[in-house]
Amino acid sequence: MADLNPISLWKRFLALPNDNRGKTIAVAILVAALCSLFVTGATVVLRPIQQANRAAETQLRLEALIDAIPGMEAMLEADDGATLSTVVVDLETGMAARDVTPDTLDAALQDPANYANLDDNQDIAGIDTRPRYVQIYILRRDDRVETAIFPMIGSGYNGPIEAMVALTGDMNTIAGMTVTRQSETPGLGARIEEPGWQAGFQGTQVRDPAGTMKFAVARGPAVSPYEVDGITGASRTGRGVTQMVRFWLGPDGYGPVIDAIRRREF
Repeated sequence: MADLNPISLWKRFLALPNDNRGKTIAVAILVAALCSLFVTGATVVLRPIQQANRAAETQLRLEALIDAIPGMEAMLEADDGATLSTVVVDLETGMAARDVTPDTLDAALQDPANYANLDDNQDIAGIDTRPRYVQIYILRRDDRVETAIFPMIGSGYNGPIEAMVALTGDMNTIAGMTVTRQSETPGLGARIEEPGWQAGFQGTQVRDPAGTMKFAVARGPAVSPYEVDGITGASRTGRGVTQMVRFWLGPDGYGPVIDAIRRREF
């Protein structure tokens, strides 16, 4: 009767010649399985750390954005009733979410049902799907919205671009902008992270008096109140930023929320 003891089988396997085809295939499979197990374990262990690091970086950039908006820091420091709050909005209703809070947002976004598929005409930002719930930041004073900060994501030349855009109380004037994540070409598209370029967003109008979306990153110097300067040699990155802002501030993004803020329902 064959010896089926695992230790004996393992010794017999190791005793096979190194050029044995079966041994070679088995070793390759074993190494691949161990590597896969190691990578999976490392991913599980590191994911919370990576998420915490990204959350901390986003918080730092949010604070930098607040500091860069003229008068906003002084407004928060003044004892005049100004408060900055975090609100989870439901993009389907355009209102504050009823059952999702900042503490439960991550769990809600694990559910595929909380994403909307975008058709080609809608998906100008190149993101395929849009979450139903998003966390925004609102600066209020005397029950009136002074500034609202909207996170957004779009498709750049080399990968996703994530940013936050602040609108003043008229919900049409950009108060500030910061990029929180990008992978564009160093020295070209990656310049969208430079504070000098981002400063050009302040005062830019999003729509014309008729309500038509006009915002754009120009191909060269801005020539209208709806444009910001383009970056030489990075036209595809500029187009990605244009389409990202247009999508998220449009009807399929924060448009219903912006309308509700204008109606003073926030």
